[in-house]
Order: sequence, then C-alpha cells, then structure tokens
Amino acid sequence: MTQQDIARMTGVSQATVSLVLNGRDDGNVRIAPETRERVLGAIRSTGYVADPVARRLADRHNRILGVFTYEPVFPTGTGDFYHPFLVGIEESAERLGCDLLLLTSAPVVDGRRRIFHDDNRLRLADGCVLLGRSLDQDELGRLVAEGHPFVSVGRRDDAGGPVPYVGADYPAATAAVVRRAVDAGHTRLAYLGQGAGPESHADRYAGYRAALDAAGLPSRHETTDRAPADLLDALLAAEVTAVVVEEYADGVALAAVARDRGLTVPADLSILALGDPTRPASSDLEFTGFRIPRREMGWQAVELLTGLLAGVPDTATQRLLPCQPVDGATLAPPRR
Repeated sequence: MTQQDIARMTGVSQATVSLVLNGRDDGNVRIAPETRERVLGAIRSTGYVADPVARRLADRHNRILGVFTYEPVFPTGTGDFYHPFLVGIEESAERLGCDLLLLTSAPVVDGRRRIFHDDNRLRLADGCVLLGRSLDQDELGRLVAEGHPFVSVGRRDDAGGPVPYVGADYPAATAAVVRRAVDAGHTRLAYLGQGAGPESHADRYAGYRAALDAAGLPSRHETTDRAPADLLDALLAAEVTAVVVEEYADGVALAAVARDRGLTVPADLSILALGDPTRPASSDLEFTGFRIPRREMGWQAVELLTGLLAGVPDTATQRLLPCQPVDGATLAPPRR
C-alpha cells in the first residue's frame, strides 16, 4: 500500500495524502476537514503505515531521485534486458513517495554519455541511481570525491573510495554453474566471452577460473571476435565438451551452428549461459545457467540511496544479491 494508492481511493492528490500524514497544511492551501477525514479513514481501513525512511526524507529533502544511464537503456518492449531494473526502481520510488528525474540531457562525448558537463543538472535531484553495463571510472571518482549521493546498479570497483552499489553475485553464480558441469563429468570446459572490461564480465570470468582451479582442471578462454562456425571448430579441435557463455546470445548462435553440423545440444556439446539476454536472441532451448535478480537490484538501489539520504545508520553500502539457478536443458554428461 502506497500514498498513491490512498490518493486513488479517496480521489485526492498524493501531495494531499502526504500533508494529512504529516499533520500539516501547505502554506495557503488548507485541507477541508471532510477531505482530511476521508484520507484518514482510508489510512485506517487499509492499515497503511508511512515508511520511516520516507518520513525522514520528507523532513530534509525534496524527494526527487535522479536516474542516469551511460547507454540507451529505456526499453522499447517488456522483453528488454533493462526493463526489470527500471520496474524495480519505479516500484521502490513509488513505495517511498519519491519522484524520478530521468537525466537525459547529458551530452555524448567520444561515444559515451557524461554526467559532468557545463549544464550539469545532477543537483536537481537529492541523489542519483546509475544504470549501465560500464560506468566511467573518472566520473565515479569525482562523484565519490565531491560527496554526491549516488548508488550504482551493478558492482563497481572502488574509485578513490568505496562506490555504493547493489550488484549480482556473479562469481558465486558462475562458480556454481561450472561445478554443475564438472559434477556431470565434464573435464574440458571453455569460457566464451570478454572475461574483462566491465565488472560484470570480469566477475563472471573470476568465478569460472576459481571453480576450475578448485577442481584441478585447466581453463580455456575464447573471445567472440570470430564467427560462431570458427569458434565451434576450435572448440571441437580442443575436445571441449562444455562451453560457459558470458552472453546468452552467443550461446544461441553457437547452438545453431552446432545443429547445422548435425551435432546435438547438450549430448555432443553442453552450453551454459551466465545470465539473461542483453541483446535480442531467440531459441527453443532453455539454457542451463542462472538468472540475474534485475528487478530486486533496481528496487534495492533506490532503497539504499534513500537510506543514505535519510542518514539511516549501519546502511550496507555495497550489496551483492544471489542469482537464481536455472536447470535448463543444455547440460548433459559428455559422450567422450
């Protein structure tokens, strides 16, 4: 139950509900006694309780939260990778009675958006949620140094100080996927992807290496700068029986080429996907791997930001959330 729900039930604005909850009028705007009683009645009947963090925000801030993206992330459809993040951000902000300000005026410099520029509007908001696969390290350092309240969706390396974030525990999730393959009998595995660059890629590769090192098995790393057919040739020549793919779409492409060759997934080649599709990819296969807690990450990013703004003590500023395992149908014991 949110203030907007109370407002819809009683036919008033959310601002009126907020004024009633806080027991005051807004300057020259006075609330009629019957309106106040109607709102109070709805509050009593629904058992609504004002969030204590929202209460503290109301006393010290304008309750506007910025959302800045380093890349185009606003979805054209509900199947978009970033859509669940945005849903979580919106739902959490609504629960706290905060408005969202999309910081879309940032210029593109050298192919990337920039937070800091001549017409920087960052301070229009109380704080900011940062969203994107790769964030600028120099700008993160400046945000930390200048004390701008912000939270990143996704784990980030320190930048002159700790960076507040809510991320997915990719090392643990990836290591669990690799252990499943090893337990199924695979001893020749390969990692397909960058394995470096954005923290999300580096963390996945770290989990892959850690699991293979613990099992005493060699690791193989293939990048995606070759055609899927050439990659498949290299994997088969190395007698690889299980491939761990950083990007879901690369797994789809590899599976399609294998099928064209008359190979069966997973009997001839197991393919494990480390997360959800970040670019369009369709397949009738349900890949074994894990799902990213995208909606919860967006929700908790707002929760963390508002906690920092309200000065809530003992706020954990760096959070890693577990990923959800997916059994799928693309892992089987090797034939050879």
